[in-house]
Amino acid sequence: MTDHQFLRELAARYGTPLYAYDLAAVRRAATALRDDVPSGARVYYSLKANPHPRVVEALRAEGCEAEVSSVGELHAARAAGHAPDRVLYTGPGKSTGALRAALAAGVRTFSVESPTDRARLDTLAREADTVCSYLVRLNGPAGSESGSLRMTGAASPFGVDVADGAAIRSLLTPAEHTRPIGTHTYFATNVADEKGLLAEFEQAVRTSAAVCRESGFVPDLLDLGGGFAAPQAVPGEAGRHPGLAEAVRGAVAAHFPGAGDAVRLAFESGRYLVAAAGTLVTEVLDVKETRGRTFAVLDAGVHTLGGLSGLGRLRAPDARPYRLAPAAGGPLPTEPSPVSLVGPLCTPLDVLNRSADIGDARTGDLLAVPNVGAYGLTASLVGFLSHPLPVEVVHEAGTVTSVRRLGLTETRP
Repeated sequence: MTDHQFLRELAARYGTPLYAYDLAAVRRAATALRDDVPSGARVYYSLKANPHPRVVEALRAEGCEAEVSSVGELHAARAAGHAPDRVLYTGPGKSTGALRAALAAGVRTFSVESPTDRARLDTLAREADTVCSYLVRLNGPAGSESGSLRMTGAASPFGVDVADGAAIRSLLTPAEHTRPIGTHTYFATNVADEKGLLAEFEQAVRTSAAVCRESGFVPDLLDLGGGFAAPQAVPGEAGRHPGLAEAVRGAVAAHFPGAGDAVRLAFESGRYLVAAAGTLVTEVLDVKETRGRTFAVLDAGVHTLGGLSGLGRLRAPDARPYRLAPAAGGPLPTEPSPVSLVGPLCTPLDVLNRSADIGDARTGDLLAVPNVGAYGLTASLVGFLSHPLPVEVVHEAGTVTSVRRLGLTETRP
């Protein structure tokens, strides 16, 4: 059975819109990334990319640890079999309730982003009668201009500005129930060229070394973040990073002389690990010709994929699907014809592509959007207009292993 036939069968069985996650693709990506990073480095999977427990479980089986930023992501990590004491809890705004829940679950390693953040964690660790470890997240200079979204390197809510020496020295000094074990940097996401990515990591090592040296602190762990790129909602394959291990090891040797392998390394990734695993199948509900333009109205829109794209906040609306099947009895398309792909929502912002070459679109056609395993459903405007959420189907080697549909629930007093 071809991939096209398999996706058609899933759509016939479960309906559309439908997300299909291929665990074999997840495993291939994990193997590739682990082969590219320095030997012995820890790889954290960022659950924000896709918190589906079966996806998280597959990555755990491939040796990836869990990086979470909410109690919900922590629940997903635990459901996938992650031991809480190996989970890294991050984020610029950790509430008392969230930290208390994480500590109660057994999380003992955090990324701290400010003196207030550390003080809150220390108070709650004392309340829980435990001692926690933490990384100090730094906001330092960028290593390049690459990346689709800058996280630090300018005024930012993320991390401690490296210019604030007093705050950094304080955070790199143990408190009563919390102790620093290293630094955390994450400058950019989706850095497409290896040269730019290596520049980011080398700058991260340089920045970490400078603050540690000035504070008289010897780190045990450097979390260098991520930025590993992968196509999203368009055809293509993620690249490899053949120069990564040597470049990072060289940077560590240069900026932490004499440390050898005593400084452990960690990397984070979401997009690279799961983007290729996801395909969104959607049906053409209507085709309209108006004022020289053709609009194909789909049952998938910004409530299903790339929710912030229509507002210009996340990425341009540029999904490039391919056709799975023409409408019953209809001819196959011949010449490409530009079509505006729009969703079913009552807003002109519900656009997936303003000019997609998919051929002669017809009502009933099935389209498949590739490379949407990361920042797909859970990064969308799922509550807008209260449409049912897409079904999520997990499969491997032609066998469906999980089917679920999330919902918006009401809690009554």
